[in-house]
Amino acid sequence: MPGLILGIESSCDETAAAIVEGGERTLASAVASQIPTHARYGGVVPELASREHLRAVVPVVRAALAEAHLNFADLDAIAVTSGPGLAGALLVGITYAKALAFAQNFPLIAVNHLEGHIHAALLNERESAQPQDGGAPSFPRFFAERVGEQEPQPTPDEPALALVVSGGHTHLYLARPVHDSWTYNLIGRTVDDAAGEAFDKVAKLLGLGYPGGPWIDALSLHGNPHAVPFAFSQIKTKVHLGGKPARTKAAKSAPIANLDPHFMFSFSGIKTAVLRYVELHHLRPEAESRREALFTGPEAPIKPTLQDALAQCEPQTLDLIASFQHAVVGDLMKKTFAAAESLGVRRILVTGGVAANRELRSRFAAEGSARGLRISFPTLALSTDNAAMIAAAAWPRLLAKDFAPADLSADPSLALGR
Repeated sequence: MPGLILGIESSCDETAAAIVEGGERTLASAVASQIPTHARYGGVVPELASREHLRAVVPVVRAALAEAHLNFADLDAIAVTSGPGLAGALLVGITYAKALAFAQNFPLIAVNHLEGHIHAALLNERESAQPQDGGAPSFPRFFAERVGEQEPQPTPDEPALALVVSGGHTHLYLARPVHDSWTYNLIGRTVDDAAGEAFDKVAKLLGLGYPGGPWIDALSLHGNPHAVPFAFSQIKTKVHLGGKPARTKAAKSAPIANLDPHFMFSFSGIKTAVLRYVELHHLRPEAESRREALFTGPEAPIKPTLQDALAQCEPQTLDLIASFQHAVVGDLMKKTFAAAESLGVRRILVTGGVAANRELRSRFAAEGSARGLRISFPTLALSTDNAAMIAAAAWPRLLAKDFAPADLSADPSLALGR
């Protein structure tokens, strides 16, 4: 079986379609981004996201088929994100995928968005290990670029600690391969804001554009990462709850009462600390207004450049940005490597939109090399939401004939693992 799977992703603000062969070779990938639609609001507006998905889903599927030089008849299955995500956005992708599967008599496979992110890193590993033009297997270039050491040889599938870090999620999973499939155990997660959410909110507070993560990453190069001593406190168990899950938004999508507090994240505090720093040090309100005008004003350029942003950022603001990013990456590293040591794993997958962050990639790769651990990232294109990861994650389910029921619907709080 060739295993040609059409993946459809519409969980948030990007409509994507991709075709992946056998879970390891991407034939086509098309993404329609909604950033211009949501940028003026500083974040995703769910109703607008659903409307844009309706407009884009058919064109992106056609684009993926055209790029792969395939027709619907060439496919073996259709995979779609069933959750977690925005309810209306998910329903657009699910409804279209169900209709397409019914019309073409294809099996339909439901995929958890979080599992998709994990398979984005696995997909990149498999594609990198494939011979290129008859030569030796390639390897993720960030090792050579960031660490400068001899490229380690790809290894067979083995247990891995997966850090899924994005705008909506910050989770640690122990992923184990079992009979050509994978099982997932939740090890840690955020109790409030996700790391990417903190990036976006801090960027909005400082008058920067949306999404905020790339702007903070770019501007942080021009500041002192040690100027502001941000710190994270240890998360404690809530004795008064008697073991019951805490009433946080994190508890809606996964139980947190029985998780080790040492592997739990919290990013709402550092977001508030940035706000207090701005207020205490009287960073110029007029500078913030100029930055907001640069990104969202009526005379804003279509795409502001880094130089445009730097011209509106005083040195103290650049130091604040660099220190914030340094602290967040440091907290992610501390708890991820502590969990890896506790579990005895030698392999870490870092995936999700925040995995595209320059400092995060550099520091994780360097620390992994120092500890003798193998660190894998997706490509930049596979880090953010895409459909190739959905199609890759669906491959084991196609082999197991684990198909979605006819009444498949969106599950905005869908959990992964146990």
